[in-house]
Amino acid sequence: MNHLKLIIYSTIILSFFAYKAQAAERETTMVRAPELLGGTGWLNTDKPIYIKDLKGKVVLLDFWTYGCINCIHIIPDLKKLEAKYPNELVVIGVHSAKFNNEKDSANIRRIILRYGIEHPVVNDSEFRIWRSYGVRAWPTLVLINPDGYVAGVVSGEGHYEALDNAIGALIADFSQKGKLDKVPIALALEKFKEPDTALSFPGKIIVGTIKSSPHLFISDSNHHRIVITDLEGNLVDIIGNGKIGKDDGSYDKATFNKPQGISLDNQYLYVADTENHNIRRVDLNTKTVKTIAGTGQQARGYGSGGTALQTPLSSPWDLIVIKDKIYIAMAGPHQIWVMDIKTDNIRPYAGSGHEGIDDGLLMKASLAQPSGITTDGKKLYIADSEASAIRSIDLNEKGKVETIIGMGLFEFGDKDGQGREVRLQHPLGVLYHKGKLYVADTYNHKIKIVNPEKKTSQTFLGVGLPGNADGDSPRFYEPGGLAIYGNKMYIADTNNHSIRVADLTTKTVQTLTIAGLEEELGLPKETIVFPSRSIRANAKGNLTLNLNFPAGYKLTEGAPFDYEIEKCGEDSIKFTESNRKKSMISPKLPLIIPFTTSKGKGSCQLKVELNFNYCQEATGVCFIKDLILRVPIQIKEEEKEQRIYLEYKIPPQ
Repeated sequence: MNHLKLIIYSTIILSFFAYKAQAAERETTMVRAPELLGGTGWLNTDKPIYIKDLKGKVVLLDFWTYGCINCIHIIPDLKKLEAKYPNELVVIGVHSAKFNNEKDSANIRRIILRYGIEHPVVNDSEFRIWRSYGVRAWPTLVLINPDGYVAGVVSGEGHYEALDNAIGALIADFSQKGKLDKVPIALALEKFKEPDTALSFPGKIIVGTIKSSPHLFISDSNHHRIVITDLEGNLVDIIGNGKIGKDDGSYDKATFNKPQGISLDNQYLYVADTENHNIRRVDLNTKTVKTIAGTGQQARGYGSGGTALQTPLSSPWDLIVIKDKIYIAMAGPHQIWVMDIKTDNIRPYAGSGHEGIDDGLLMKASLAQPSGITTDGKKLYIADSEASAIRSIDLNEKGKVETIIGMGLFEFGDKDGQGREVRLQHPLGVLYHKGKLYVADTYNHKIKIVNPEKKTSQTFLGVGLPGNADGDSPRFYEPGGLAIYGNKMYIADTNNHSIRVADLTTKTVQTLTIAGLEEELGLPKETIVFPSRSIRANAKGNLTLNLNFPAGYKLTEGAPFDYEIEKCGEDSIKFTESNRKKSMISPKLPLIIPFTTSKGKGSCQLKVELNFNYCQEATGVCFIKDLILRVPIQIKEEEKEQRIYLEYKIPPQ
């Protein structure tokens, strides 16, 4: 294996930059690519893929882990290469997880959907493929020629041109030899297994005031827009038309690319437009969007700053406005940047650019992919995700960076306590509130409370497993953003495509229903799409349907109430014929409908159609309602939950 490592790493310049000139020498040193053995799951394909079956194809292996910002940065390059060489090139993602949470194929599937990955991905959770190729870092790209031999390796990001040249040379060479296979391979993409949802991977959330009234501002990241609702979930406005782009202009003309952090300052909403590498400003009065920082191209290296619109940025993930300055969690270069709104100057504020967890003076300290930012007015507090740490940064140029909780890039887990014993796992969100820091401990699927003075951490919400359950034992799925208003906490529950609302006193959680977004997606007006649910395999369970009527309304006495449940997969969830479709008179809610689940893991989309009549008691005015409820279902052998609970809040007339 050491021999393979030596050859691979010594042939990078040879293979990528002098392919034809050194052909004879290369053939004497090249090594056959190890087979893709040892994976614990495959995605975007219905069967494993082997190097021996890809003879005649140029193959590019992408060794990555989904929490790594550098790995995320090369996804657009891979897409460009796949588009340029659709028949000759096969890209295979080899997901070798850093964090424990990243080892689960279901979680990898979510990130595939989130970033629109359309090539096969193998879950290399035990690092068997990683070791067989002698890989040392994320991301690493391994190029394999159509004869099945390693042609070169490169690590890090920013290698599109070298890859393009090398792939082009391989295609030309093997085409001339008559050894190129141009028949596309068949795939089974994950995106075709998921329905549209009202929100798609919401990343961040804040509460802000519009005309003296509190509103929620939600980064609907994978719909490339900002959604504004009132605190009850009633749709107020949508910023952006939902297309990927970087167009300025009116709300319906403006475009974004996976926006994340947002911060409100009077009439202006500032947006970290993450994958455009821009900062955008939304004027809530004129309802227009304007780019105020970044060139739209990703920065290479750390940079020293300059005029905002002439300075390239790299994955701004979160931001906060303090007086006339915007502090930006710049995940790409592992730094905090600051923009002076008055002068339009932008520059690094803290972090040397080296990825690490070293404390010290602002520009001497090292950070690790900061992804959340908040303030108490004296300090900035950041969720330093790759270090699984919470850090403080003084709001004065002669200040310092200090670690509150966290140990290092590979010191992570789920442990409450004080000081060095505390462990988090890739937190993405942090919020200061009344002397405490509320942390979205993302990969632990929890919300935690950190005391910045005592350096303590305790679990506030969540059981530590991914899921979607309301009530007094809630479950989340990689939450990323937090906001508080009054006694309520609003949580951007990213992988559940939902906003959750927690009572700070009782710690009970409900899912916020946002009325009106389905129509924007082109779904039937009365279709309600719920976040995914997980239930136990080979079990008897029940579907609970409930309707929550406004005060003074109720089901009409004596009127029929009809429901019909569409078949869910190949009997993944099985209802008896008498329970699958039924018409009742004045039923008592909630309805409890028994079912059985199939053996082994699986997935399907549950669809329930309702037709009912309800009246306002005071006036006697009645309404007919046709409603479709849809929810993706994951069936898992290790899951304990055996109930699917669906509740819809009827909006006032």
